[in-house]
Amino acid sequence: MTDRLPHALRSDALDNRERILEAARAVFAVDGLDVPMREVARRAGVAPATLYRRFPTKEMLVTEAFAEQMYACRGVVDEGLADPDPWHGFCLVIEKMCELHARDRGFTAALMSTFPHAVDFEARREYALRAIDDLARRAKEAGRLRADFVLDDVILVLMANSGIHVTSPTAQVSASRRFAALAISAFHASADVSPLPPVARLAPPASVSGGGRVG
Repeated sequence: MTDRLPHALRSDALDNRERILEAARAVFAVDGLDVPMREVARRAGVAPATLYRRFPTKEMLVTEAFAEQMYACRGVVDEGLADPDPWHGFCLVIEKMCELHARDRGFTAALMSTFPHAVDFEARREYALRAIDDLARRAKEAGRLRADFVLDDVILVLMANSGIHVTSPTAQVSASRRFAALAISAFHASADVSPLPPVARLAPPASVSGGGRVG
């Protein structure tokens, strides 16, 4: 019996970790990243002390909760960059990024926030943004993407996409795909396209509140 005890403890700890991350993703998607850590613990069915043992800060919890989404995000931009047609690659990125964020709305808030101590998460986000910017430059040079497009426009699209609220996950994705198609149509270069209003630079992403033991 004592030989099996360490394995059981490891199994329990792993179960707790997965419950915490699942609860965190669900709560962040509905209430944003400012939700108290204690509420995450309550939703996960664990004691606050258990949550803090696994994730001492909210930054650690958020970045771990959305680590898989960041990997998927990189995969999307890499697929777009690999396309020999930069406009097709750009469209693919917009479509798949919108769908990725529609499936997990909390990821949009995480992508827009800064995490000073999460070096890997920050590096993956910066890589994705630089890659999209490079793809957009190439699509402009090919004459397919409107000349007044800026990277902030992708951020605007993702922010707007996260505001889609419908009755089911399937409908959410369906609505997001239609929205992405509308956005792509607006991005396409055309001789008679009306110029956009002046660029409205988005505020720098705000750090996640509650870096320590909050809530």
